[in-house]
Amino acid sequence: MSGRVAVFVDGENISAEHAPAILRIAAGSGAADIVRAYGNATAQPKWDGQPGFRFIHSGTGKNATDILLTVQAMEAALSRSFATVVIASSDRDFTHLATRIRELGVTVIGIGEAKAPGQFRAACTRFELVAAKPVASATLAPPRPEASALDLKLRDFIKANSKNGEGVAIQVVGPQMHTKHGVRISSYPEKTWWAYFHRRPALYDLDPRGPEAKVRFKPSGFAAKT
Repeated sequence: MSGRVAVFVDGENISAEHAPAILRIAAGSGAADIVRAYGNATAQPKWDGQPGFRFIHSGTGKNATDILLTVQAMEAALSRSFATVVIASSDRDFTHLATRIRELGVTVIGIGEAKAPGQFRAACTRFELVAAKPVASATLAPPRPEASALDLKLRDFIKANSKNGEGVAIQVVGPQMHTKHGVRISSYPEKTWWAYFHRRPALYDLDPRGPEAKVRFKPSGFAAKT
């Protein structure tokens, strides 16, 4: 088997700002002859036309991007033409894909952000972290909200229930906050917990919308409240 590399990027899960880092990491293992990013072209315009990448429009169906990426990554692995397959995503759903490709004797390099779960990291031969870029100008940053009494309760809940920094599932926040503190998100302007966290980027880091989306708190956002 040659030292060829195939790169598959979940464009719905990882930002196009990481494109240069993904190419750099892949180049360390050989010649990247397949370099593809997947996603809905209308929702991921920054990936469409990204230098060095072939963008594959996966459509708008549920899990369409994950399924198409998985099918084509397995095709590359089964062809026996590639020594290394790179999977760029922070999605736990690619754990089985990484495991199966490794069973075929192909090296799997995972690339993702800090939110990437331990299951996916462990399934890869090697996992590389990429960090989000800081905002270039403070004038472009959204207003920094003050951590409220509710945010402090949320921080404590996340801290108590997060394992290995992965955060907690957003779907369990509502029942727990209502049971412990009598809080109903429906009484807030945002109406949903995902929207509540999304409007407070200085306080929380969260996954894209989905049934298994998780939220993490940012210690820097709560520094003045500790």
